[in-house]
Amino acid sequence: MTTTTNSSPGRVDPATLNWKNLGFSYVKTNGHVRYTWRDGKWDNGVFNKDFDITLDIAATVLHYGQSCFEGLKAFRMKDGKIRVFRPEVNARRMQKSCRAICMAEPPIDLFLEAVRRAVAANVDYVPPYGSNGALYIRPFVFGSGANVGLSPATEYTFMVLVTPVGEYYAGGMGSPTKALIKHKFDRAATYGTGTVKCGGNYAPSLAPTIEAKKKGYTVMLFLDAKENKYVEEFATSNFAALTAPDANGKRVYVTPKSGSVLASVTNRSLCELASRRFGWEVERRLLSWDEVKSGNKFTEVAACGTAVVITPVAEIHREIGTPKQKQHSSTVPTASADDPFGFDHIDDDAENDDISLEVAKIAEPNAKFEGFTQLYDAYRALQYGELEGWEDYNWLWPAEGI
Repeated sequence: MTTTTNSSPGRVDPATLNWKNLGFSYVKTNGHVRYTWRDGKWDNGVFNKDFDITLDIAATVLHYGQSCFEGLKAFRMKDGKIRVFRPEVNARRMQKSCRAICMAEPPIDLFLEAVRRAVAANVDYVPPYGSNGALYIRPFVFGSGANVGLSPATEYTFMVLVTPVGEYYAGGMGSPTKALIKHKFDRAATYGTGTVKCGGNYAPSLAPTIEAKKKGYTVMLFLDAKENKYVEEFATSNFAALTAPDANGKRVYVTPKSGSVLASVTNRSLCELASRRFGWEVERRLLSWDEVKSGNKFTEVAACGTAVVITPVAEIHREIGTPKQKQHSSTVPTASADDPFGFDHIDDDAENDDISLEVAKIAEPNAKFEGFTQLYDAYRALQYGELEGWEDYNWLWPAEGI
């Protein structure tokens, strides 16, 4: 891999960072790695110290949304070494995403090489052990080749950027949040791309998420698009729930199984940890909204993902729309001289519905979420090399450190 000789404009000096209060925002580091696919093969890659890219105006990423990304973390561990959490799982998921939207997929060895190079070149930005921070790693692939017709690109770019991060949501485990299920808004179609990490899956939720935050909600939750009956996932992460402990202190960890939910590496790892370390039963299955809102089944609900780790959810509010009474007419109600068939008013009815709220109260705002706190503490201890037997999980790579 070659390295560019220019300096890094806008680079933040790591000596100026407050490691205990990083938040989750983009900090420019020493640079990023970049590979290009042409003529059926990937090149040897380059380390760039700048943060700009130049694209043809007909690049398929700009017109047809050929892009996908991943998110994973590197940790400075108790033994002083830096390791990455389960990168091979992210590599396989990225390959699946690339196949779903007809892009060249980076081989797993190339993915791991790129991650190692990006972390090694930015070791000064890996938060110190004890700070509760991590180096967030964002690999992404996009169509950089030009095409005006609806066809795959002839060139693809694979890049890995890194940035130091702390908590995604302020307060973390100590601040249970509220979630909103928005009326007539679906995240992903039943047989669509919900199971892969395409960039286009996320942009549609931005506007309703901003609207929800203005109303006091932290995150949005989505139901299945086909029936609006089953819980799927949050806008930022997977959904998980816990039952109350039984007489032996055992719980049941329940998470939705669906053909339109992204397979979270964090959720997968928490399932394994719940079963392996705590002996809890794990159920990955259809999970109805009625079951969640009943209040009889679950004592804890959380959002879980690489960025958010585990974020407890105390309440979920669902918007219920009731159509307003209107006069029946044989004419197109939204017709106008320049739009006689109402093409510009596809969903006027939804906008005019009366909205009421159905509330699922999972826990009190000051609840301790003891089950998820147990999982969180064990999970983070494993990532930092504090959990006894952490090596046996083979989740931190490379074994020798970076």
